[in-house]
Amino acid sequence: MSTLHTVNKSPFEKRSLESCLGYVKAGSSVLLYEDAVYGAIKGTAIAAKMSAAADVKFFVMGPDLKARGVSEDKLLDGIEVVDYAAFVKMAAENDRVQAWV
Repeated sequence: MSTLHTVNKSPFEKRSLESCLGYVKAGSSVLLYEDAVYGAIKGTAIAAKMSAAADVKFFVMGPDLKARGVSEDKLLDGIEVVDYAAFVKMAAENDRVQAWV
């Protein structure tokens, strides 16, 4: 069963992303949006934990990156930038959506 995990809180203010990473399984996807996009930046405290998540696909919401002035070249390798249409498609394609708030 595939799961799309969504995280919207900054990993530097709340532990939502860290909790998500503790439960995410291989074959799942994680979408970072709103302030959670800060967790996708290279060289941060959470970057090593995200990189260690085996066989998990990571996505960030492009409009949220832009709204926060974060350029795509600052993102961890392998993270895909998506738009709202892709988010809806991912939600429909997965068996479950788990929101980490």
